[in-house]
Amino acid sequence: MSAAVHGGRAKCLQRLIRLDMPVPVTVALSFDAVHQAALGNLPDMDTLLAPFGPAPLLSVRPSSQDPDWGGPGAILNVGMNDARLAELTQRIGAEPATKLYLRFVQSYAIHVARLDPDEFYLPDVADAASLKVMLDTFEFETDTPFPQDPAVQLAEVLRSMARAWDGTTARLLRQAKGAPADAGLGLVVQAMALGAGQGECGQGVMQFVEPVSGNPKIIGRYVSSGQMQGRDVAPDTEGAIYLTRDPRGPSLEDLCPDQYAQLVSYGDLCRRRLREEMEVKFTLQDGVLQILDAVRVKRSSRASVKIAVALAEDGIIPREEAVMRVKPAALSELLHRQVDPTANRDFIVGGIAASPGAASGRIVLTAQEAQASAARGEPCILVRRETTPEDIRGMHAAQAVLTMRGGVTSHAAVIGRGLGLPCVVGASDLSIDRKNGQIVAPDGRHFKAGEVITVDGTTGQVLAGEPPMLEAALDGAFQTLLEWADEFRDIGVRANADTPADAQTARNFAAEGIGLCRTEHMFFEGDRLGVMREMIFAEDSDDRRAVLDRLLPMQRADFQALFEIMEGKTVCVRLFDPPLHEFLPSDKAGLRDLAEQVALPLPEVTERVEALAEYNPMLGMRGVRLGIAIPEIYDMQARAIFEAMVAVGKKGTSISVEIMIPLVSAMREVELMKSRIAAVANAVRAEKKAQFEYRLGVMVETPRAALRAQDIAEHASFLSFGTNDLTQMTYGLSRDDAGRFMSAYVQQGVYAEDPFHTLDIEGVGELIALGAQRGRKGRPDVVLSICGEHGGSRTAIAFCREQGFDYVSCSPFRVPVARLTAAQLALTGKLSL
Repeated sequence: MSAAVHGGRAKCLQRLIRLDMPVPVTVALSFDAVHQAALGNLPDMDTLLAPFGPAPLLSVRPSSQDPDWGGPGAILNVGMNDARLAELTQRIGAEPATKLYLRFVQSYAIHVARLDPDEFYLPDVADAASLKVMLDTFEFETDTPFPQDPAVQLAEVLRSMARAWDGTTARLLRQAKGAPADAGLGLVVQAMALGAGQGECGQGVMQFVEPVSGNPKIIGRYVSSGQMQGRDVAPDTEGAIYLTRDPRGPSLEDLCPDQYAQLVSYGDLCRRRLREEMEVKFTLQDGVLQILDAVRVKRSSRASVKIAVALAEDGIIPREEAVMRVKPAALSELLHRQVDPTANRDFIVGGIAASPGAASGRIVLTAQEAQASAARGEPCILVRRETTPEDIRGMHAAQAVLTMRGGVTSHAAVIGRGLGLPCVVGASDLSIDRKNGQIVAPDGRHFKAGEVITVDGTTGQVLAGEPPMLEAALDGAFQTLLEWADEFRDIGVRANADTPADAQTARNFAAEGIGLCRTEHMFFEGDRLGVMREMIFAEDSDDRRAVLDRLLPMQRADFQALFEIMEGKTVCVRLFDPPLHEFLPSDKAGLRDLAEQVALPLPEVTERVEALAEYNPMLGMRGVRLGIAIPEIYDMQARAIFEAMVAVGKKGTSISVEIMIPLVSAMREVELMKSRIAAVANAVRAEKKAQFEYRLGVMVETPRAALRAQDIAEHASFLSFGTNDLTQMTYGLSRDDAGRFMSAYVQQGVYAEDPFHTLDIEGVGELIALGAQRGRKGRPDVVLSICGEHGGSRTAIAFCREQGFDYVSCSPFRVPVARLTAAQLALTGKLSL
């Protein structure tokens, strides 16, 4: 029997029987048999009923390949009729027997005959009169008496459940859970274990781990006398007793110690032989234990990690399997606080889940308000139309970020993931009323600045108020699993880190180095923004150099801190990239402050700011173009890097440094920058009387750079593909504006996925592969990597492995996910050989 043919429940029951557990007589119908039943071609009922003997009483349960795909609800007590009622009345009593009949008629009427549920409620008193009323109601609604033949009942139940699985609604629901469109359903027909009788009777459920933490613990409930037949035995069930001895009340261990010991032994047997933590459903019939089913314990992300590691440490499964069992997304959840899944959600608006985790705080509408709120010790949520580099200080101060515009690679999303900050972007149905200091929800509700909201960056939802949270869980099992993953992966994982705090996070998550340090973010810290603006307004090269000399010690201290944190590893520093206008204000108040700072008339400042504006700044004077047009910036940065290398070297700190030139599109750009940076390096060596080595490389983010990679690689030690801009330029599509129509494109099949969320292998990937191939022709030992936001995704890691890349680089909080994903991809390849 195979789960791919009969479903997971049928396969599990077969294994329980082979383990000599007391499972009731069971017959499994295959996917094909159930599909035929939906078409009206039912199996022979006499053959199907033969194993159950005369006057059978049966249950029918779904058996899909994956339990998470669901299926129609179970139908119990099939075969219950007037004759069986009389027989059971003699054996277990009139009231329990009548209850069984009532429950079956109710279930049959609602789920098989599809009658109005309001007409078939269970009466308060289970007696002959109430049963007659229900049977009469059935006959009135259907114009036929309630069927008395067990074969007819079973046939109709099978047909109904099969057709329900093939229905459009059921199909869409299971596809939403990841099931293929043609997923099959098996059905399990099983002799009923009533859990009702004269001796100790009842039913319960037992599991052996706590489903949230994954810690070993016997939990569940037991209910006597069949009170809860066919329903889950919840902790607060009326009449339920504890399983283990408990001072709060009676327990199964006290009542039936032998049967309790049997259950514990079966749980251990399941764990060892089924190699999984199982939830065991059982009944007692006159003190005799029967096992109805065993299903995989539903578990939280942290429990899935704990259970997989514990099974491997106990030698039940190999480490490779433990690594394969944990979904990478589960690790992402463990890294951040999450909204408690049991909490009520007061939904305000939805957007794109751009950075996982959840946080609550007071609404603020500007970066300055966020900083002021943080200074007061008040958690806040920064709400913006869209963020700019100038908002970085406010993002650092906020607990989470919410923007109306943007996609998964927008500024807010990229910085949010780098900071481990929950972020929802593209909430276009939200409006910001700056005049009245409030936001307006799609349903018309107004939330003023200062009111508390919650941003759930895992689901993309924004909630009113402050629901309960689950804290991050980076325990020993988490670390152990990742250590095992590192044994199996075959590609490096670095982090994109811009600040010492980012670098420390990357180090904590065992990144192998920094693959992208975006130095421009350093210019927005503290008083540096003002100095940067002075440099922009400087009249000539000497004036610019004089202003930049004030930034030099600040940059040197930044790099020195990074190098000390990343001791023994590699740090790749990308030189200044953004257009200069991003450092200039656009509002009147900001322009007045700037005029005062640079001691120029406001009209002249306004004119200069307008002159620096570009029609399309992301395709304008930025990156290496700035380095060539205003070389003093790159000179200062190179000097800061080299002087920091000398400083940490004198302390005995070893560090490998790479310098990356952004937005290259021509070999001559690299030649010019290479000679200029080499001159600065030689000057520092002479001044400091110290030796150091560095490598120079290129960030490939224009299509032309990919096409001309052979020429470029002759002057570059490494090529790092910046997939964010490369995707923008390949598609001719702004990542910040794509959210307006991308969902319609994906829904209509124009793009299979959002190319800013999932690397476009066919288009962008072909450019990368071509660039890698040509780069190797220019320099056979060229180091290849991806450092865009795609770097932590499964698709990109798989692609990089296929292309023989050396490493991927992603946000610090995605490093654990990338490490696990890379290991799983490597193991998948080995297992398929």
